[in-house]
Amino acid sequence: MKEYLLKKVALLMSGGVDSSYCAYLLKEQGYEVLGVYLKLHRREELHTQNIRNIQKASEKLNINYTILEFQELFSKFVYEEFITSYKEGRTPNPCAICNPQMKFGFALQKALELGYPNIATGHYARIENGRIKEAYDKNKDQSYFLFGISQDAINRVIFPLGHSIKAEIKPTALEKLPWLGSLETYKDSQEICFVETNYIDILKKHYPVDTIGDIVDKKGNKIGQHQGYMQYTIGKRKGFRVDGAHTPHYVIGIHPQNNQITVGSKEDLAKNLVHAKPVSLPKDFKQIECSVKIRYRSPKIPATVFLNANGQLEARLKEKAYGVANGQALVLYDNDCIIGGGFISHSEIA
Repeated sequence: MKEYLLKKVALLMSGGVDSSYCAYLLKEQGYEVLGVYLKLHRREELHTQNIRNIQKASEKLNINYTILEFQELFSKFVYEEFITSYKEGRTPNPCAICNPQMKFGFALQKALELGYPNIATGHYARIENGRIKEAYDKNKDQSYFLFGISQDAINRVIFPLGHSIKAEIKPTALEKLPWLGSLETYKDSQEICFVETNYIDILKKHYPVDTIGDIVDKKGNKIGQHQGYMQYTIGKRKGFRVDGAHTPHYVIGIHPQNNQITVGSKEDLAKNLVHAKPVSLPKDFKQIECSVKIRYRSPKIPATVFLNANGQLEARLKEKAYGVANGQALVLYDNDCIIGGGFISHSEIA
């Protein structure tokens, strides 16, 4: 009986090619698959289309599927944090919040209640020795967004695409599963599922984001105007006007309290000390030498990382980082395996 249970897996399905192909791969490996669709955002027309695709895949692959109404939970734990972050001058990372809370939190809990002890997703990542590891396809690796999931979840996760090349998935899937349709039928998943156009349109539903404000230099001198502080992130160099500027200016500070942004040179963006609120760390975590990433697409930087007296993660970078934004994830790596991480609260040049 125990062996049978271990071959049951709840697969989070999006209605796209990747997750449909995951269902096929898991069945080929002998798993009893339950397709799970999470209704997270409130774009009902998109849900209708996705569920239609899942119904088709489930019928063709002879698997069961279920729909979980998680919109209220998603709003509370992910969406509200997203809009609040921008109001407070931070740059949120909703996927890194959603994964531990929704997909590998509430959805895993529901899967266990339904008798499925394993959970699978179409993420491009791998599991090795109880740790999350970068995907074989480094260009599509999503391990950065998975740093916060619990060890219990990691022990139950299957990533069927972790050893695959993203560009090869669609043609292979459509060859194996011709009923999926054509390549043109499926668009790649959006980076943020609830954003239809851009994040500004989301914020406009809640805040007056087009309030013109002052641009100041490092000394506090007013040198131009911007379109509203929520429209900027650290490192941005467009979308504002600096009087008499002949060289590029970058956003180096965001000040919600007075609707100001501070700009400076690229070198003014440089940081080598990053503080973060810890989210997931090994139980015996002590000072370590490792590599860190401060954004999804940023390169890894060697660092000394430890918990300071206030219980905050402190990363002393051995190379300067540019564009460190409060709200983004500080993720710790041991070569290509995730150690843990947290969300950035402060950074400086020391």
